[in-house]
Amino acid sequence: MILEEMSILSCCRISKSEIKKKSLKNSKSWVYDDGDAYSTVPRSVSLSSGAIKQRILAEEALRNGNARVPAEVFTFRELATATQNFNSELLVGEGGFGRVYKGYLNKTNQIVAVKQLDRNGVQGNREFLAEVLTLSLVHHANLVNLIGYCADGRQRILIISGRRAIDGTKPPEEENLVDWAKPLFKDRRKFTLMADPLLEGNYPVKGLYQALAVAAMCIQDEAGTRPLIADVVTALEYLAIRTAEAAAAEMADFE
Repeated sequence: MILEEMSILSCCRISKSEIKKKSLKNSKSWVYDDGDAYSTVPRSVSLSSGAIKQRILAEEALRNGNARVPAEVFTFRELATATQNFNSELLVGEGGFGRVYKGYLNKTNQIVAVKQLDRNGVQGNREFLAEVLTLSLVHHANLVNLIGYCADGRQRILIISGRRAIDGTKPPEEENLVDWAKPLFKDRRKFTLMADPLLEGNYPVKGLYQALAVAAMCIQDEAGTRPLIADVVTALEYLAIRTAEAAAAEMADFE
């Protein structure tokens, strides 16, 4: 079964010191849903040129002292109330970046994700505010919305709107990608059904199996058993390089 292909991730595992050297060092993915994989925002916005420009502008504004962060400022007491004092029963995800709790804002009658960053992290106050300002400026359909932040004392917390991993443009049975895919993982003969139809079958089958092995680990029920997103990115980059090399070799055979 697909477990046979899971060695691809362990082969691509990188140390924490190596992760820190990469531009994606804080790119934790999180999609706020009822226990499915979580997808994040902070550093992932730097993947597009537009977001890079916005981040540069944000940091420049902070250096000049004229930054006006549009996001709402919350006190730690408000967020403690919203999360029932950061109740462990409301914990929906955690990782090297910190913890994510399900919260409820009384004044707006809104359910939110409260992302409490690790206080022992390397991010300083200026970097945190630059990140907040960037997220306030960048808006995209694939990014969750930043509602506000908290910077009381050593606390660094982001308040983000919940966005379910559901695509309303798909048929009802395909709206939730994880629920749709899980049964297919149980039958190797159905693996190809999870490939993007736009590829029209133009992909190496072994590469598909390896990519699905990574995906299978990312949707495990226990959050603690899921791989770090940095390892996932490394594994997918490895697969992309191998696929490109295979395509180049195939083209060379025809010359």
